[in-house]
Amino acid sequence: MKSLKNLWERLLFRDRGILPGKRLLVLFLIFSFGAVVLAALSSVSWTWLPVMNGLLFLISLLDLWLSPKRKELSFKRELPDELERDMTYSIQIEVVNASDKSCDLRLIDGLPQSFRAPFPLTGTVKARGNSVLSYQVQAPVRGQYEVDKLFIRYKSNFGLWTKQLTVQMEHHVKVIPDLTETKQYLNSPQQFLLYEGSKIRKQRAETGEFAQIRNYVVGDDPRKINWRQTAKLQEIMTNEYEPEHGKYVTILIDCSRMMGAELKKGNRLEKALEAALTTAAAALKNGDYVAVLAFSKEIQRFVPPAKGMNHLQQILQAIYNVKVEATEANYSAAINYLSTVLKKRSLILLFSDVHSFLHEESALHHLRRLRQRHLFMMIGIEDEELLARTKQALDNTKTAMVKSIAQQQLHFKKREKANWEKQGLSMIEANEEHLATAAVSQYIRIMNEGLL
Repeated sequence: MKSLKNLWERLLFRDRGILPGKRLLVLFLIFSFGAVVLAALSSVSWTWLPVMNGLLFLISLLDLWLSPKRKELSFKRELPDELERDMTYSIQIEVVNASDKSCDLRLIDGLPQSFRAPFPLTGTVKARGNSVLSYQVQAPVRGQYEVDKLFIRYKSNFGLWTKQLTVQMEHHVKVIPDLTETKQYLNSPQQFLLYEGSKIRKQRAETGEFAQIRNYVVGDDPRKINWRQTAKLQEIMTNEYEPEHGKYVTILIDCSRMMGAELKKGNRLEKALEAALTTAAAALKNGDYVAVLAFSKEIQRFVPPAKGMNHLQQILQAIYNVKVEATEANYSAAINYLSTVLKKRSLILLFSDVHSFLHEESALHHLRRLRQRHLFMMIGIEDEELLARTKQALDNTKTAMVKSIAQQQLHFKKREKANWEKQGLSMIEANEEHLATAAVSQYIRIMNEGLL
């Protein structure tokens, strides 16, 4: 049984082995058919049939001599250490042929099953030459993976026999969240927000840190005119302020069951991670301290507060592999944990499901206590299905009942949100495409208005 299993693995494009090619099988069929016809129409003995087939088999073995030896082929893979989720990357495999015989080859890279790539790759390597095979790959599932094998089949130009081998090539690959929005913000904060229909507004007058003295332009606040510099330079000069730096921002990421709900692209957790990283980049670029906490039933990850853009990489490496857990969110445990680790007043941004959070009555008591020292805001993703149900036309009794229940759920959410906001606990919802923009806009608004 073990030998049969090893043979089956070889036939499944694994391990080492030699397989007959299609041309050899076709040649044997043609030769056997001709020998049978010749034996039937003449006095040639039937015993010559296996002899002639054996002779053909021995001649075909010359084809193996015309193909390179396994040790004469070498392979090198160029694979990034990090892949962003659902982004397309080009992977290259260089094949070097040290023999004086050319060969045709087919290749399958040993990628994880969740990766998407077109296989097998085909190509020709000339004698004492090299060839580069490339393919496009997408990784839809975050995590850490090991790519350790390369499966190859090659043959000579005659193609009667095919050799196969497996090459050990270890690569460790991390699939991280999609950082497209984070890069867009870092490249141009104003354009990032304008693209989504928002803009960075000026901070409240007479708040923030002094930045510089510049020429007065139409629209500036007259109260900020620097009269001393105006008299000295004989030009109207004004003081320019910017939000205070060095504030503390703590980002909470819910990894519970409800965050696994599928969206148009990915699920709620994927969008929350992307928005959280973009918000962290905005805060770090502004000179603030950023801490990140990922939780579900228990605390999964915690990154202590720090400042500087290098801290963004530490946050990414800590949370890139968090998964949705099939449990309910324990908001009380997360809030209690924050109470012990946060020593300074902080802006707490919670990325979670608003509907589930509103039903968590036990969290309200802890949040009231947390609100005494910190500023709290929750950011969730709109339930597009619920909104669509509230707007659908009434065709029958079933549709009317579904619409009525959807409107009831929407009314409950609005009422509870208003109740929580009266106690100083802000909640907003945005659609999945604008979640990162909404989070960054709220952060900038809070900093500009000096609420923290």
